[in-house]
Amino acid sequence: MLNEFKSFIARGNVMDLAVGVIIGGAFGLIVTSLVNDIVMPLVGVVFGGFDFSNYFLPLSDKVTAVSLAEARKQGAVFAYGNFLTVVINFVILAFIIFLMVKGVNTMRKQLEHDEKQGKPTPPPPADVLLLTEIRDLLKARQE
Repeated sequence: MLNEFKSFIARGNVMDLAVGVIIGGAFGLIVTSLVNDIVMPLVGVVFGGFDFSNYFLPLSDKVTAVSLAEARKQGAVFAYGNFLTVVINFVILAFIIFLMVKGVNTMRKQLEHDEKQGKPTPPPPADVLLLTEIRDLLKARQE
């Protein structure tokens, strides 16, 4: 069973998936920072200078706080500003992934097109040609 597990882990697709998950997590952090630190402050300025992530509706009479973190400690809140921030985060991430997939697909189509067209291979460099001539001369002398 241990050998089977080793062979499972050694497969390329398992390692590719692991790398993808790690890079995806790091990329998600970058997009979260972009949304929280750049996009949402600009949206807040457009909507009157408020911190958009602190928009909430108290669902209890006990909630009197101004910030979302304090309000959550006091009771139930409907945190629509935080939700909207997460939705914007998702839309930006989905758009970036769309652009990446579109770029890869375009590159694949170009490669397939080049293969179908049968583009000639470039001629070998001069040093390879010279070595080939030397090899052919040596073969001719041996015969």
